[in-house]
Amino acid sequence: MDPDVRQLSLVKGDHRYVFRYRNGREADVIESFASMATDPESPFDWFDAAVLSYQMGRRLEMEIDQLPS
Repeated sequence: MDPDVRQLSLVKGDHRYVFRYRNGREADVIESFASMATDPESPFDWFDAAVLSYQMGRRLEMEIDQLPS
């Protein structure tokens, strides 16, 4: 897999959500979370969006911590 491609996944009941995105496109992914969470036909809700956003933030934090000082 391309090292610039990030992946987040969430399993919720019978649904599996996998989001792949390029480094630097985090805002676009969060926008997708919001769009899905506001769709009344989607089982993906705001809690799911928050969980995945948190995972994204933790990953970014770990990557920043690994940068040379």
